[in-house]
Amino acid sequence: MDSEDWNRRYASAELVWTAEPNRFLVAEVAALSAGSALDLGAGEGRNAVWLAQQGWKVTAVDFAEVGLDKASKLAAAAEVNLSTVCADLTTYCPPPAAFDLVVVLYLHLPAPLRQVIHRRAADAVAAGGVLLVVGHDATNIGDGYGGPQDPDVLYSPDDVRNDLTDSGLSIEKAQRVQRTVETPDGQREAIDALVRARRVMGR
Repeated sequence: MDSEDWNRRYASAELVWTAEPNRFLVAEVAALSAGSALDLGAGEGRNAVWLAQQGWKVTAVDFAEVGLDKASKLAAAAEVNLSTVCADLTTYCPPPAAFDLVVVLYLHLPAPLRQVIHRRAADAVAAGGVLLVVGHDATNIGDGYGGPQDPDVLYSPDDVRNDLTDSGLSIEKAQRVQRTVETPDGQREAIDALVRARRVMGR
C-alpha cells in the first residue's frame, strides 16, 4: 500500500487502530529513563502519544499525512507535545545518533527495504540508547492469527538480528512473542517477532 492508500484508510473519523499503546512497547521501555524518541511508521500516533505521556520528547514519522493529522489531534487531546514528519521511510534518513529510543513497530516491507530502514533506525540511536523492533513474525501465517498474509513482508527475530549486523548495537533480546487477540470466535494467539538492541556507550 502506498501513502494514498493509507490516507484513504485513515480518512475515517474513527481510529483504524486502538488508541492504546502496543503492549510490547509498554513493557520494553518501562525501565528506561525518558529522553528523545523516534517512532518510525507512526500511523495514527497511538504509540508516539503514549511515549509523550511518559515524558519522552517524540518525533513521529509516517508517509500518510492523514494519519499524522490524527496523531496530532490525539496528542492535543492528551495535552502532550508531538513533532511529526511526513516522509517515506524508504528514503527518509533520520539524524544520526540523535535519539535515546527508536521504535519500528509493525512496519512490513520486502526484505531489501526493511534492511535499509532498520539500518537507518540503528544509525539514529544515540550512545546508550535503545532500538525496539516489533512486527508480525514469519510463522504467524501458519501458526498465528491476523497480520499480513504475504510471507515476503514478514520476518523473524534472526532476520532483524542480521539486519543489525555491524550496526554498533548490542542485541539484548531477540525472540518470538505471543499476543492474545480478541476475535468474533474468541481469543486467538498472534505471533510477533521482537528485537531490542542498545548502542554501547562510546560506539
